[in-house]
This record gives sequence, C-alpha cells and structure tokens, in this order.
Amino acid sequence: MSPAISVENISKKYIIGHQKQERYTALRDVLANKAKRMVETLRHPFSGESGDATHEEFWALKDINFDIQQGDRVGIIGRNGAGKSTLLKILSRITEPTSGKISIKGRVASLLEVGTGFHPELTGRENIYLNGSILGMSRGEIARKFDEIVEFAEVAKFLDTPVKRYSSGMYVRLAFAVAANLEPEILIVDEVLAVGDAQFQKKCLGKMENAGREGRTVLFVSHSMPTITSLCDRAILLESGRVATMGPTSEVVMHYYTKGQTSPGSADFSNKLVGDAYVRLLKGEVKNSNGRAILEINIDEPVTVEMTFDVLENNAPELVPNFHFYTAGGECAFVSVSDIRQDYPAGKYSAICHVPGNFLNEGTYFIGLAMTSFTSGVAIHFFERNALSFNVCDPLENVSTRSGWAGAIPGTVRPKLPWETFRI
Repeated sequence: MSPAISVENISKKYIIGHQKQERYTALRDVLANKAKRMVETLRHPFSGESGDATHEEFWALKDINFDIQQGDRVGIIGRNGAGKSTLLKILSRITEPTSGKISIKGRVASLLEVGTGFHPELTGRENIYLNGSILGMSRGEIARKFDEIVEFAEVAKFLDTPVKRYSSGMYVRLAFAVAANLEPEILIVDEVLAVGDAQFQKKCLGKMENAGREGRTVLFVSHSMPTITSLCDRAILLESGRVATMGPTSEVVMHYYTKGQTSPGSADFSNKLVGDAYVRLLKGEVKNSNGRAILEINIDEPVTVEMTFDVLENNAPELVPNFHFYTAGGECAFVSVSDIRQDYPAGKYSAICHVPGNFLNEGTYFIGLAMTSFTSGVAIHFFERNALSFNVCDPLENVSTRSGWAGAIPGTVRPKLPWETFRI
C-alpha cells in the first residue's frame, strides 16, 4: 500500500538580508553615504550590490525524508525555528521547496494560520462554499455538510457577516469546522488551535481523533506534549531544519525532553559505579501493574518504581531509599522516602514505590534514584537525577478526574480525592 504522504530530500532555502549598522550616525554621515551609493550605482549599474547590505543563505529545512501511511495520526514537534511550520506549508502546497519531491495521495485540508484560505470581504457563509470549492467539493456536497459546519463553529449568528469583522477565535472556529467537516483524506493542523477556548479545543481534538479512526491522515503541530501523546500514534522531531528522530510518540517526546540523552523506563547502572564504599546502584525500572517496564501509561493506571542496589559492607549505616519525581520543566513534583529504616547486611536488595492511578497529571516525568542515611548528619550515598522517565497519557474521554472539564488541567498532580456533598 502506497503511503498517503511521501517526502524525499525536501529542502527549503531563504535569503536573509542584513543591513550594516553604525554605532552613531550624524546627518552629514547619512548624506555622505547616500552620495557614495549613488556614485557606486552610476559606476556599476548592473552589479546589484548596495555596498552596505549583506545576504545570508538560511536553510529552514534540509534533506527531510519520511513516509506517512493512510490513517496515521502524526505529531510534528520541535523548538521554535526548527522548521515545523515551513514543512506544513510545503505539504499544503503554499510554499514550494527549494529541492526535493513530495507525493500526496488524497485531498488535503490545512489550517496553518488564523483565517487560512478565507477572503476577508466575504461572509462566513460565502467562505464555507469558497473553501469547499478549493478542496474540490461540489456545491451539493458542501450544502449537505453546511449545517454541521455551522453548528460545530458556533457562528450561526454571524454567518452573513464579513469574516474581517470576526474575532480571532471566531476565525479559528469556522476555519477548523470547514477543514475538518468537509472530510478531506488528509488534515494538516498547526498550533493555531491555541487561539480557541478550552471547550472548542476539546471539540477539535475529538474531531482529529475521529478522523484518524475513520482512516483519514492527520498531521498536527503542537508545543503541548501531553496533547501530542494523547492524540498521535507517531511523531517526528525536527531540530534546526532536520529530522532528529521519528517513531512511536512516547519515544520521540522523550528524545525531545532529554535532548537525545537516553532516560528510559528501565536503566542498568551495574557497569557505571554509581555509589560509594557502602552501597551501589544497580538498576532502576518503571513498571505497570503487570510488572512490565514501560515508557507510557494511562493517567488512571498505577505505576511502580523499582530500584535495585547492592550493599557492600555489613556495617553500613541505616540506608533510606528515596525517589525524586520531576516534571518535564525540571521542577520537583514530589519526593517519596521509604519509611523503613533498618540495617542492611551485605547483599542485593530491591526498593519498590507504588504510585496509584489518578495521582499524577498528564505529561512527562523524570525520576531521580537516591540513597541517603541519617546516622550522623545527612549522607547522600548516591543520587542519579533523571535516571528514569515515563509519560502519563490522558485519553481525554472517560477520565474521572476531568469531570467534564475541557482542555489542559493545571498542576503537577491530579489526584482523585474523596468528596461529599449533602443538603443542610
């Protein structure tokens, strides 16, 4: 089966002009420089050089290669300036690549900027038909979808108003409703959805999820890693205009956060000599309820963190295993310390911490593995920060801690706590 999108050696070059700057310029200097440029132009009329400007080649994309199969939901991530929007514009055929070849199988609808494809002087009604025609749909096909589009966009009251009078939120609602409800084979969406309110964002994410289930292809650019992990089954990470990595979403997101340094759900330290004369760290693992090492887990499922260590001396102090949980932003979410204080005779041990489901919020977490003693002051025998990592995935639907709320929920943890409501 041929891919829905095939990209071969795509590159995009821009020419950037730089004006030479002077620290201080008086009026006489400006006039003198103007005169010099005029003389240079008269001497060399076809040189095309101004004398005070330089030009630089900038490669927004360089040798991009990938295939996307029909029905894939693919997230494109990367830091600002990585080339994400340029890539989407090329795939949407808004911008021509400098070199390379793309092959697209199916009708494409794209939403890259507020009001993409809208004519500001036309009304919302007229723009629905205009966009549908651009997608290659007949007037009858658009008419059958018209009411569904208007209901989704929630702009019925302003349908016969020129869209230039719409707010940015109304623009986005109508643009996405047209792009998604006219059922293209390929839907391309940039992070323009951030303009919409939380309730509308939830509707959009649900629509894109349904599109994937119906066999349509979705490309989604976002800086929200929880949204990417919830919506997309594969991801592409761009760095400085090149593909850094691509594959299962959880692995690509982890690569994004760790800048390529391995920080997996299971790590072997037996050959790294992490520790001191009393104790050594051997292994760390993040496991699901079945005891399998994992990189990703649903928000309502429990997680077990296990640390294997080797006590080297019989006279070691009372050792206290502890785990440090960090958010993707580097903030300490919490520290869990073993309440078991005892003397450990020489030998190998496992310390296990159970984190219940519906406790952590969605997102990526890193775990620091540590061993401490308090016999005489505080002694840190080892502390391996960011030793392990995993994603907490929010499936958005049927999640008890959401209680109908749409959009991102703030906080590092999101526990399901007991509540009571009664009449007084």
